Amino acid sequence: MSEKLTIGMFGFGVVGQGLYDIIKTKDLNLEIKKFVIKNPNKQRSLPDHLFTTDADAVLNDPEINTILELIDDADAAFEITKRALYAGKNVVSANKKMIATHLEELATIQQETGKSLLYEGAVCGSIPIIRNLEEYYDNELLHSVSGIFNGSSNYILSKIFNENQDYHTALKKAQDLGFAETDPTLDVGGFDPKYKLAIVANHAYGIYVKPEDILNLGIDKLGQADITYAREKNYKIKLIPLAKEVDGKIILYVLPKFVTKDNLLYGVENENNGVVVKAAFADEQFFFGKGAGGHPTGSAVLSDITALRYGYRYEFKKHAKSQEVTYSTDYELTVYLRYEDEQILDTLSFNSISERFYGQEYKYVIGKINLQQIIKHRDLIHRDGYFFAEIA
Repeated sequence: MSEKLTIGMFGFGVVGQGLYDIIKTKDLNLEIKKFVIKNPNKQRSLPDHLFTTDADAVLNDPEINTILELIDDADAAFEITKRALYAGKNVVSANKKMIATHLEELATIQQETGKSLLYEGAVCGSIPIIRNLEEYYDNELLHSVSGIFNGSSNYILSKIFNENQDYHTALKKAQDLGFAETDPTLDVGGFDPKYKLAIVANHAYGIYVKPEDILNLGIDKLGQADITYAREKNYKIKLIPLAKEVDGKIILYVLPKFVTKDNLLYGVENENNGVVVKAAFADEQFFFGKGAGGHPTGSAVLSDITALRYGYRYEFKKHAKSQEVTYSTDYELTVYLRYEDEQILDTLSFNSISERFYGQEYKYVIGKINLQQIIKHRDLIHRDGYFFAEIA
């Protein structure tokens, strides 16, 4: 027999509305009692008496046993989540920055309170990757988890490579459609997939790594020269986060990557996401689905809600073995660097350079370099006139 859920929802934006649209078509043992919103004057599709601006009206209501946290403010989301758990309420969240930043503390609070915090909707929209890492791969040795975790940047890259748009035109189109914000840095700068990668690494390998300790470089410095090079070599460029185990070391980073046609991520287009899991026994598996939008993300949130009806909670099964692995930045990559000043090659200390190109309009090198050098000189690499990407 499933437990009835009486829900208080924080936020009623794209995901909140999408979730409500889905719920009203289902016959589920749940009730949304109250919505907490920031702007009481905004026109909404539901009666006014369902909305409040008072968080305490929900958090202190003994009839409400489940909190849905669907707001943008990561700091406020953390306070809401923490208060709700200590108040004896289960929580479902879709806030990847909040979860990634505070995951270790939140896991401890979940253990202390005996309540459940679920967040499938925080990573890759409709793709059920967290639950699969927790359950399907709970005893599996994972070699790597990588993919396309950000629909906004992938939409931009799809327009560039499939419709011959330049970067700024594609970005403007993504903004017009609501895929990218007015300030798109979170997406095109690789921060959004970095938060998701920190969460994935936790469930894949049992380690807690702060997002600020993970390298991220995005596509915001992508230029026509890089696009031309990719086309000449039959590559596409994708923004790819990677979690990889190498001899007991866990390697994490987010970088643009030149991918070939035999790569499963090559055909992931527009706002779609794709996740590739490589495992010792299950071999290579591929998950594909919508990575953004009210209904896709709402479906992941609903999956967490329905799991709560039967008492489901993350057990963080890999944590017992986390002492067997450590986070490391000692890892060699093969990379492409378009640059202006020759001095940067000496500064970066490439282990080897296999190709150099000196053109009238731009120059680039391809070579091997340690991840630690990239992190150390990130600001030198990430500036106008330069573009840095991993290459197969």
